[in-house]
Amino acid sequence: MLKLVLGLGNPGKEYEDNRHNLGYKLIDLLAKGKKVNLKPGKGEYLYCEADFGDKKVWLAKVTTFMNMSGWAVVDCLGDLGVSAEGLLVICDDVNLPLGKIRIREKGTEGGHKGLRSIIYQLNTYNFPRLRMGVGLPQEDVDLEKYVLEDFDENEKKYVDKMLQISADAVEYIILYGLEEGMNKFNQ
Repeated sequence: MLKLVLGLGNPGKEYEDNRHNLGYKLIDLLAKGKKVNLKPGKGEYLYCEADFGDKKVWLAKVTTFMNMSGWAVVDCLGDLGVSAEGLLVICDDVNLPLGKIRIREKGTEGGHKGLRSIIYQLNTYNFPRLRMGVGLPQEDVDLEKYVLEDFDENEKKYVDKMLQISADAVEYIILYGLEEGMNKFNQ
C-alpha cells in the first residue's frame, strides 16, 4: 500500500522551473489541492500528510540536489516509518516524449541520476515510480545542461496538462492501487 509520494528535484529558486524539477512541481500541486503545507523534516526533505479519501499519505520533496537524493530518501523513509514498497518516486524522464507519463512498479534508473542514487542507497530496484516525459534535447545540446533548463513557453502548456494528469494518476493509485493506476494511465 502506498504511504509516501516523494518528488525529486533541485532546491533553490534558480532551479524552480527546470525540467529536472517536475517531481517538486507535482508534490506542490498535490499539496495545494489538499490544502496542506510542506514543513521541514528531520533530514534533508520537506513533508506533510494529506488525506486522499479515507487514506492518509505523506507527500515529500528531497532538499538535496538531484544526484544525492538517495540519502534524503533513506532518512525520509526511516523517519516516517515507510518501506521502499510503500514509496512512489516522482521524477522527470528524457526518454519519454514531452507530456507523456509512465508508471512502473519497479525498474532500473534508466540513466536518471536521482533514481540511481535512490536505488544505490536503498539497495533495491523494488519501489514504484511515476516518470513525466520531458523529451530528448536536440543533438547539439548536452543532456545534463538540458534537464537544468526551464521549459519554453510552447512547452509549458504540455507541462501543465501533464502535471494535472500525473496528479490524477497519483490520487488514483492511492485510492485503487498501483496496478489499477498503471492500467488506467500507461497508454
